[in-house]
Amino acid sequence: MKDLKFEQRRSLSRLEAADQLTALAAALREGGEAELELSPGTLSLRIPDDLGSEIEVEIGEGEIELEIEFKWPTAPTRTASSRTATGTKGATTRKSVPAKPGKRSATKTA
Repeated sequence: MKDLKFEQRRSLSRLEAADQLTALAAALREGGEAELELSPGTLSLRIPDDLGSEIEVEIGEGEIELEIEFKWPTAPTRTASSRTATGTKGATTRKSVPAKPGKRSATKTA
């Protein structure tokens, strides 16, 4: 059983969707104890410095589904602090290449 599950489904305009993503981006950028204004209330989350992500796109049955998922442990980990102390030697940098209309987006490794 999950400790908490919040799910919200509703129709949004393109601008409302952009506002939601902007608020989520600001909360991720701020980190720590972040608050997201979600109608009808506020969701408070502890967001660590490092988290996992998954982006999934499905096209079929006349629809495009885009899922963006972020995961992190509920308990603080020591990995983030030890990584900060040792640096990111050998890390790979990825740059997103903007998608052209009718083509898929690619990820380029620098």
